Amino acid sequence: MSSVAKTRLKRKSFFVDEVSLRRARRALGVRTDAEAVRLSIERVTEMLEFWRFMERARGSVRRAEFAKP
Repeated sequence: MSSVAKTRLKRKSFFVDEVSLRRARRALGVRTDAEAVRLSIERVTEMLEFWRFMERARGSVRRAEFAKP
């Protein structure tokens, strides 16, 4: 929620499947629909950034480097 405080929020109106929204709230551990929507968007963005990083880094790290204790 800290990143929400840093950003400017803009009011939006859209249709959402109630079952999906309820499942998202439960999975994310939040109480409100708004929190679920905001956190879901943040998570999707983070995952996209992560996968872009992984694609760029592919082949530059050897498997043995992960096996070291």
